Amino acid sequence: MGYFSAMHRVRALVRPVQSTFELGIAAEVFGTERAGVPRYYEFDVCTEKPGAVPTTAGYAMSVTQGLSALADADTVLIPGWSPVEAPLSAPVRRALLRAHARGARLVTICSGVFALARTGLLDGRSATTHWARAAQLREEFPLIKVEPDVLYVDHGDVATSAGAGAGIDLCLHLVRRDHGAAHAALVARHMVMPPHRDGGQAQFVPAPPPGDELDGLLEWAGTRLGTPLSVGDLAAHLNVSPRTLARRFADQLGTTPGAWLLTRRVTEARTLLEETGLPVEVIAARVGLTSAVNLRRRFRDQVGTTPGAYRRAFRGPVSP
Repeated sequence: MGYFSAMHRVRALVRPVQSTFELGIAAEVFGTERAGVPRYYEFDVCTEKPGAVPTTAGYAMSVTQGLSALADADTVLIPGWSPVEAPLSAPVRRALLRAHARGARLVTICSGVFALARTGLLDGRSATTHWARAAQLREEFPLIKVEPDVLYVDHGDVATSAGAGAGIDLCLHLVRRDHGAAHAALVARHMVMPPHRDGGQAQFVPAPPPGDELDGLLEWAGTRLGTPLSVGDLAAHLNVSPRTLARRFADQLGTTPGAWLLTRRVTEARTLLEETGLPVEVIAARVGLTSAVNLRRRFRDQVGTTPGAYRRAFRGPVSP
């Protein structure tokens, strides 16, 4: 953990068309003054060509600082990069590499990782982004170890977050690393946010919508999670052998029937933990994981946290 005695300079690098939410995350954590909260960060915004920068909200914001603002930055934050295919200009690339070379940490939220990836600084390292962009990131940058199922990855000098909301988790993590858990918890309380979600906690990837995948098998199985459903039952429903079913799952979904069924059960458990106050034992039975012990083990394996911690992060304490 590193503690800074002087004001830590955070510079957000924006571009057209800038996401207001992702930029707002950085501004809330690093730039907002709050009564009773010590201020340790100096926050500002810059862009390659100062002037009016269009945003996703439909208005343009006036950005007066150019790339020279990165020359004294302690943290350079890229709050999204849209479209993700947009190239990195030579001046922006040089400014990022120079900042990194003199010790600034480079941080991205969501799609901002595509800009950082184009500097080469992520080659040979792990990184994350929104789960819907993970495959594209992996395909375009094969030297990066893409981790699509975590909230953020922090290497110290570079850090990346998953979907936009996970940017809050990463920014609070950086505050915790810079100034300790108590200060990060104080900022989180003012933001009415959970004080800590560990970076290894999995992103929520929604279950696929009902459709004709595998001749309706997924929809059929999804309505029967509370029953002792097996891979054999799935194969019997389609009137095929388990081997044929496994081949079809691999071809169409890139996974095995058993792995899909377990993931589907855990996904349903997450929904019940978020939306109901049902006891863990009841949820385990409803999703076909039979016992609270089994649910906790499977949940931790897939989500990286316990059902109780997950529920507290999303809902706060609840009564059955």
